[in-house]
Amino acid sequence: MPKRPKYKIENVVASVEVDAKIDLNLLARKQRDAEYNPEQFPGLMLRVKNPKATILVFNSGRMVITGLRRESEAANAVENVIAKIRKAGITVSGTPKITIQNIVASGDLHSRVDLDMAQMALERCLYEPEVFPGLIYRMKTPKAVFLIFSSGRIVCAGTNKETITRKAIYLLADHMRDLGLIE
Repeated sequence: MPKRPKYKIENVVASVEVDAKIDLNLLARKQRDAEYNPEQFPGLMLRVKNPKATILVFNSGRMVITGLRRESEAANAVENVIAKIRKAGITVSGTPKITIQNIVASGDLHSRVDLDMAQMALERCLYEPEVFPGLIYRMKTPKAVFLIFSSGRIVCAGTNKETITRKAIYLLADHMRDLGLIE
């Protein structure tokens, strides 16, 4: 029985919409851990510890959360940042709309990969070793993008559910095994 690839979720990115106009200057004054420089970037950056994440807050009520390790952590991170916004005296009403935008996972196929052979065998791939040492493979179903390295290490991005990430990684390994690219 071939060894299943191992993988780990490295980053979950979510977008959030709340029904509020957020005064970023007020929020920056009230939150010591806020970083805000409107001349450089139009959003305010907040970090939360539990779950560990970085949140970009925009005055429109939109936010972007990065650094999560599980998609299930998004709701807790949003609650934490909304609590900080309310603590600053800004009214936020309604239920926040949270959308997982991207999941990035790293993994190991447990086998070396001949990237020159992989380039010929796989469709929708790009391999230019003079530019980048990995092969870029765009999986059609489920939709995912892989970086595949000769060591067998991989990076998977572009999915929006952990179950899809797992399915894509397992399908990649099975497909590469079927093509004789890995053992």
